[in-house]
Amino acid sequence: MLELDKTTFEPEVLQSEGYTLVDFYGDGCVPCAALMPYVHGYSEVYGDKIKFTALNTSKARRVAIGQKVMGLPVIAIYKDGEKVEELVKDDATKEAVEEMIKKYYEMI
Repeated sequence: MLELDKTTFEPEVLQSEGYTLVDFYGDGCVPCAALMPYVHGYSEVYGDKIKFTALNTSKARRVAIGQKVMGLPVIAIYKDGEKVEELVKDDATKEAVEEMIKKYYEMI
């Protein structure tokens, strides 16, 4: 799981090829903290084909706003630098996140 910041988001996500998952989380976000262990676990299972990254939006607000992240948690999938799907707030359950990952994992 690659931890991103405002300087590494663009090269690691927007300029990367293939599929990249971004876990947008924030300091003090209880649902984010609850979801994070599952996302880290998925990175071990599916990380051979999908790049797993995380961005603390508390330290990179402009990046989050630029990506239209207005609530947390957000789990987003990017393909070749373009956001193709995201799960936001209550939709970002561990089951829904894994289903979204599997959908793109099986396309590769």
